[in-house]
Amino acid sequence: MTDLIRDSLYNAMSYYEYRKLVDEFAQLGKTTGNEQQESLINYTQLNSKRMKRWDKTIKLPEWGNELLKKFDKPVLWIVLTESWCGDAAPSIPVMNKLAESSANITLKLVLRDENPELMNLFLTNGSLSIPKLIMVDQKSMQVLNTWGPRPSKATKMAEAYKAEYGELSPEFKQDLQLWYNKDKGVNILDDLKELLTLK
Repeated sequence: MTDLIRDSLYNAMSYYEYRKLVDEFAQLGKTTGNEQQESLINYTQLNSKRMKRWDKTIKLPEWGNELLKKFDKPVLWIVLTESWCGDAAPSIPVMNKLAESSANITLKLVLRDENPELMNLFLTNGSLSIPKLIMVDQKSMQVLNTWGPRPSKATKMAEAYKAEYGELSPEFKQDLQLWYNKDKGVNILDDLKELLTLK
């Protein structure tokens, strides 16, 4: 596993490289990933706008700076994602805000479809769900924990909807984006706080 993680870093991007890639693909009418479907291209274009908004509006709560000062373990946050992923658009800017505020967190993004072996190690209920954050000790390259593909409250909402209707509809996905906007990243931050308090 450590070799796979090391190998994935050769093609890993910084947050700003990833943002640039998403913006370029949005303008060109393309998407990352193996499928160039119109719906995925539309999601890429939406996500480009959403991430711009999240970058401007996301704020760390009071506990954030205090906790990050105490967090002294150098880690990599490797995130499997794709430009079309609706859950990645609000989540990754929050991860970046935390990483930017800590000398001990390095955020790296890798594309899911270019890293199938790595993705297969971190499935969610057997599915290739993203974004998936893998927290790795920078020295040993051992996996310390994972997070994703959704914050805990959104996961419960999706599970309840699937239990009733079988699959997530476009309408549910739209409602979920409204929930993300109202939540302002609080649930994502609370979940990631648990990663940062691990000893």
